[in-house]
Amino acid sequence: MRQFGRRSFVLSAAATVAALMTAGDAVAAPRRHAPGRRRRAGEGELRGVWISTVANVDWPSAPGLTAAAQQAELLDHLDRAVELRLNAVILQVRPTADALWPSPYEPWAQYLTGVQGKDPGWDPLGTAVREAHARGLELHAWFNPYRVANHTDPSRLVATHPARIHPEWVLPYGGKLYYNPGLPEVREFVQDAMLDAVTRYDIDAVHWDDYFYPYPVAGQVFADDDAYARYGADFPDRAAWRRDNTDRLVRETAERIKEIKPGVRFGISPFGVWRNAATDPLGSDTRAGVQTYDDLYADTRKWVKEGWIDYICPQLYWNIGLAAADYAKLVPWWAETVRGTGVGLYLGEALYKAGDPAQPAAWQDPAELSRHLGLAAGHPEVGGHVFFSAKHVKADRIGAMARVVADHYQVRARTPR
Repeated sequence: MRQFGRRSFVLSAAATVAALMTAGDAVAAPRRHAPGRRRRAGEGELRGVWISTVANVDWPSAPGLTAAAQQAELLDHLDRAVELRLNAVILQVRPTADALWPSPYEPWAQYLTGVQGKDPGWDPLGTAVREAHARGLELHAWFNPYRVANHTDPSRLVATHPARIHPEWVLPYGGKLYYNPGLPEVREFVQDAMLDAVTRYDIDAVHWDDYFYPYPVAGQVFADDDAYARYGADFPDRAAWRRDNTDRLVRETAERIKEIKPGVRFGISPFGVWRNAATDPLGSDTRAGVQTYDDLYADTRKWVKEGWIDYICPQLYWNIGLAAADYAKLVPWWAETVRGTGVGLYLGEALYKAGDPAQPAAWQDPAELSRHLGLAAGHPEVGGHVFFSAKHVKADRIGAMARVVADHYQVRARTPR
């Protein structure tokens, strides 16, 4: 379990494994293939890696490094991606309502210098875009829309932080601070803050992780009563109103990206279960303790069917055969969901679990992830895979990534664009 991350792994209703860290996906809509035809080696596919910056999970390795040391570490991650024949990096550039570029909206991220708002002396996002492209890698800028801080003390934020200037925008929940998604002014502001990067930089995609409304915390209430009373009258219940708030953020962002730079993709990497079949006959054959539709108020299936997003990268962080959330059952469900929509499908892979002694036996086998790619290859809708995360790609604790490369990435591949 990651304390700060974007990913949550909830394996059963009785066992909710709280959110893990990070984001990401990937890239453009996959090339269409005849039904049943497997993609040939080297054909357009996404091979991505998430680089998480929140809490210095992947990069920089610690706050307060010199600018030169930070740059060297970043380039090392990019070089490692090239070495493994990957073709995209998903870099977290807005981890906690802050920025890894000189934003006019939000302060510099504390994960660079150790001090929120302090100029690191260089432009990480600008450098990442330039250096990734120089290596033939796509750069997907990963944003977290609503997370403000991994604590609940606004006084710890820099004085000029928008959350301090507008305390009415912020709610504490589960030991963290969040912007309230139910406020129209919040939705407009977070879009402005994120899209500033689209305007300034030649990024290949806007990428979001799985945090919309926060993951449920037992015994705690997300106190949005005032916003619901003000804006929720036209909805049958609070859940429907919350889902509409999230829908609005997704739809409006998609429209604005196309207005600013039509060639920039928009993708989302949600928790891997939309709804269980026991909850909804359209759902997957799973028994997950969290369902994005019901618990995060994120109707991920709708976003695909409506074509609001260019790709979806569900976090399928479970092994083949797991009773509550079987990778082998979720892949065909997602393939069917995107079929005929033109929305790209890339699968989030839990490299971080490989060799972790706290994980089930399947994850002690270096071939587990390679089997994932082999299984997915039988579904032509799957346009690639993204691995969490960069430090695990680099360390490759039991050689699981090396096995993936040997079995599936023997030649370089074009991205799906």
